[in-house]
Amino acid sequence: MASPLSADSSRDIGSRFFNRELSWLAFNDRVLAEACNTDYPLLERLRFLSISGSNLDEFMMIRVAGLVGQVQRGIDKPSADGLTPAQQLSEIRARLAQLNERQQGTLRDLREMLADAGIHMADDRRIDREAHEWLRRHFLDEIMPVITPQALDPAHPFPFIANEGLGVLFTVRREDLKNQETEDLVEMVLIPSALPRFLRVPGDEAIYIGIENLITRFAEHLFPGFEMRGSGVFRVLRDSDIEIEEEAEDLVRTFRSAIQRRRRGQVIQLELETEFDPTAEALLRERLATPGASFVKIDGMLGMAGLSDIVKEDRPDLKFDAYSPRYPERIREHDGDCFAAIREKDIIIHHPYESFDVVVDFIRQAAADPNVVAIKQALYRAGTQSEVIEALVEAAENGKSVTAVVELKARFDEEQNLYWANKLERAGVQVIYGFVDWKTHAKAAMVVRREEEGFRTYCHFGTGNYHPITAKIYTDLSYFTADPRLGRDAAKLFNFVTGYVEPHGTELLSISPIDLRETLYARIDAEAEAAKQGKPSGIWIKMNQLTDTGMIDRLYAASEAGVEVQLVVRGICNLRPGVPGLSENIRVKSIIGRFLEHSRIYAFANGAPIPGEQTRVYISSADMMERNLDRRVEQLVPIENQTVHDQILQQVLLANLLDNERSWVLQPDGTYERVEAGDAKPFNCHRYFMTNPSLSGRGGALEAGAVPKLALRRGVA
Repeated sequence: MASPLSADSSRDIGSRFFNRELSWLAFNDRVLAEACNTDYPLLERLRFLSISGSNLDEFMMIRVAGLVGQVQRGIDKPSADGLTPAQQLSEIRARLAQLNERQQGTLRDLREMLADAGIHMADDRRIDREAHEWLRRHFLDEIMPVITPQALDPAHPFPFIANEGLGVLFTVRREDLKNQETEDLVEMVLIPSALPRFLRVPGDEAIYIGIENLITRFAEHLFPGFEMRGSGVFRVLRDSDIEIEEEAEDLVRTFRSAIQRRRRGQVIQLELETEFDPTAEALLRERLATPGASFVKIDGMLGMAGLSDIVKEDRPDLKFDAYSPRYPERIREHDGDCFAAIREKDIIIHHPYESFDVVVDFIRQAAADPNVVAIKQALYRAGTQSEVIEALVEAAENGKSVTAVVELKARFDEEQNLYWANKLERAGVQVIYGFVDWKTHAKAAMVVRREEEGFRTYCHFGTGNYHPITAKIYTDLSYFTADPRLGRDAAKLFNFVTGYVEPHGTELLSISPIDLRETLYARIDAEAEAAKQGKPSGIWIKMNQLTDTGMIDRLYAASEAGVEVQLVVRGICNLRPGVPGLSENIRVKSIIGRFLEHSRIYAFANGAPIPGEQTRVYISSADMMERNLDRRVEQLVPIENQTVHDQILQQVLLANLLDNERSWVLQPDGTYERVEAGDAKPFNCHRYFMTNPSLSGRGGALEAGAVPKLALRRGVA
């Protein structure tokens, strides 16, 4: 059971909504729980532990840093759940202490099991003479030349410690034989981020040693002639959010400067080993103390995200069975001609079960096709090795009109996106950075092709980024269509970002912050009205986060009207389900498993006697969050092709709702309880899609008799 978000179940403002930050911590509890899941191979469990550590770092650098800033500015306005920033910080730090303790306990358990399997996170018992000598030579040849000890005294300025900076403080004693005096010094060794977090000792047996332990082991080579009196490992986390002034004249220059400032942001947390040398600790606390910063003693490993180095160990027996995504058969049937396949019928692709290569091939084919005259694409995240970028470069070099919307405000991808923007511009691509105060989060591409009947527009709309790495682990939907209405709407979407021309009068597409919120409001309200009139009603939604109070209140109203609302919310959920008279008809579940659930699907009964032709189905780039609805450019795409409609509704969405192996159900008190299959047939939605035919094939709903279809509720007039 995950930690409760609130014990208060009264009907005051604090009872209508869960706290956003505490809900996020509950999500990370569920991630950490997967590290304890005995159904998973050992290295996959270690991966989940690493992910929980990485998640926690980002939470500290962004969310906690934001609350600290509010407290420093004297802001005491409560959030929707009724907690002030100071109260939230107090609750968060109590939960963080528990979470850190569970992480360390999980690591201790996994270390023992990994050791039994032949993978050792080294201690002195595992380092024999031969291994010690190899480590010594490696330290002298590869490590010592790139690290720099620095004395901390009045003659030396205190060094800057970068965000996520890891280091070791040594207390050393030097004897002055001539004057028969001794002097104690504190020396700092900062560990460059370019060095690996863990080093593997060569050999058949996998022995790993942390870089900080290696430096401590051979400290005598750094300080010859000194007596080692004490040492301690520390780590610093800083405020990493980037704020851009609305009047910024040059967005690129502003972001380059902001990225540099982020590296020097205010200290938010200083982490210290439990057995830290007291003298060194006092100095570190004195020099890094800032208002709102927390000092945390950790009995174990600092920087859990670094465990990802060990996860790379070549042990297939300790990992999930290798999985190769299928290439969509609809494209194969047309000899790889994406345009011919899309022209015949709309196509839905389900990543990662179906290959992201089809998205790359769509752009690559457009780049090489002499009949293609223009390509427009919105790029939020594209990764470090992006075939999509290369295809756009090729298209521009082939003389096509290419426009790329590159979002500089994609958090932690700002530098990479600046690099891609520069490369695209050099190739002749028209690069647009979008709005200063809004992020362009829409995932869309359009290709204009000259054909016998005239120009035809082919569109791709996605729920995920054009990122080849995350496409292998995130579940997302790619929708390809040649519907001329969506082609015209896509053109308006791009004109909105490139020329600030507001896209009023779209035929199918809803776009935030223009009308996406209003479209969802109207659909929810229509279900409530249907229930009041005794007509069939139902709402089924899959998303990543649910925090917008306006949307939550609309869902509450629908529940009170008698609409059955089923939500699959992977992460943060501020809605309190199952409260009599408020949300008794709302059920919320979260799926945490091998793949990260990322697609956004919105479905509404729309008066259909059974979920079929009348049911409204949408895919979107947007979650139900205020930022997505009011401060980002997003798209909501209605699915009108009946085949694609049924594939999304009766396969993807239904499988998520029916999963009983990787699901957690949110309780009215804020706890999450893992679903137990009980007498029901076990159903794992990830396994189902790994072993069953692709969505883009000729299949329709889930196999007959495998699982029931979506159920509707008929309201009482």
